Amino acid sequence: MLMDDAKRLADKLRASEEYAAYRDAKERAYASETTAALLNEFYSLRMKIQAASVAGKSDPEAAEKLQRLGELLQFDAAAAEYLMAEFRLNTVLGDIYKLLAKAVDLDLGALEA
Repeated sequence: MLMDDAKRLADKLRASEEYAAYRDAKERAYASETTAALLNEFYSLRMKIQAASVAGKSDPEAAEKLQRLGELLQFDAAAAEYLMAEFRLNTVLGDIYKLLAKAVDLDLGALEA
C-alpha cells in the first residue's frame, strides 16, 4: 500500500511542470557538445568539493574553479535555463523529503533551516 502511494507520487512528479521544464532544458543544454562538457565538469567539481567537505577537508582551488565555471555557464542561455530548472526540481524534491521526514519525526538537522 505504501509503495503504491510512492509510485503514484513518482508518477505525479513525472507529470509535473517542474520535471517537464527540467527534462526539456536538459535536452537543450546537452544538445551542444561544448555545453555538455562544461556541465559535466561543473558536476564533477561539485561532487569533488562535496566529498572533500564530508571528509572535513576543503579544496579552495576546486571551489574557485567551480565558481568560475558556474559564472561561465550563466552566459550560456541553455545551460542557465537547465541549472535553474534543476534547482526548482530539487527544491520540490527537498520539500517532499522534508514532509516525509516530518511525518516520521526524523531529525533533519541543518536541512530544516
